[in-house]
Amino acid sequence: MKNNVFALLLTATLLGSCGSPEPPEAAAPEGASAAQPAPPAEVALPPRKPSPEGARVWFVTPGDSAVLTSPFVVEFGLEGMGLLPAGEIGEHTGHHHLLVDTGLPRMDLPIITDDNHMHFGLAQTSVEVSLAPGSHTLQLLLGDDLHIPHEPPVMSEVITVEVTE
Repeated sequence: MKNNVFALLLTATLLGSCGSPEPPEAAAPEGASAAQPAPPAEVALPPRKPSPEGARVWFVTPGDSAVLTSPFVVEFGLEGMGLLPAGEIGEHTGHHHLLVDTGLPRMDLPIITDDNHMHFGLAQTSVEVSLAPGSHTLQLLLGDDLHIPHEPPVMSEVITVEVTE
């Protein structure tokens, strides 16, 4: 129940800060002061779930400095932890996230979903990726049932691939 309440509060907070334009402020009547909007309520973040010593993720394929044509297959390796779909809770478990051409996200919040943060919430271990020609960085980051990285984070080294077509 606590996780459901947290997930709802966090979702509402994140949706409220997604960059949607603010409505224009109505002019206050002459002589009246404009009301200040209340600050958003503080949301207590859950503690990060622990990862066991020695847990690691890596790229089975492609390797660092690989020259590829698009689309190509990316395979994920995992040792010392188990895979579970997003939303399912288990000790020392999580699911993969592929970071493309971006740095690490905040470690105390759920990993966002966009073109640079690919989620594998069904516990997948591979994906076919299409990228534009050029140099690209890839990194794996394991997330828990709420998409929050573990403590310590279980992440791969950053690799660089060159897409030719």
